[in-house]
Amino acid sequence: MQALQNRQALYDYFIETRYQAGLVLLGTEVKSLREGKASFNDSFCVVQGGEVFIKSLHIAPYSHGSHSNHEPLRDRKLLLSKKEIGKIASSLKEKGYTLVPLRIFFTEKGLVKIEIGLGKGKKEYDKRDTIKKREAEREIKRKGL
Repeated sequence: MQALQNRQALYDYFIETRYQAGLVLLGTEVKSLREGKASFNDSFCVVQGGEVFIKSLHIAPYSHGSHSNHEPLRDRKLLLSKKEIGKIASSLKEKGYTLVPLRIFFTEKGLVKIEIGLGKGKKEYDKRDTIKKREAEREIKRKGL
């Protein structure tokens, strides 16, 4: 299983700091993630009461699940150290910073981890610049082969 990427976040934000966090999940959510059935559309992270939660992360119900299947859009707790949560909370108080999910992946031990990034929103001209750089790299690769 490959990592699930949030490409839109890298397009919309300058990511300054990245954190790896554990994810509190139910059994059917893990099985659904192994099938690659998750969507980052409109998902974001918040700090509430000294804990970090991810909101609006859609994990589709497990295809072979029964009545005990999970709710697709529930809030999920992220497992970070108190020191990291403190740094994140102080950074979020500054103007323009947002905590966005970047990717979900499995470790060698089979644990589900999420990479979150502390980013500042890009302006429209920054987004156009990102597109130009990507197209230039693509053109160089194409001519090099």
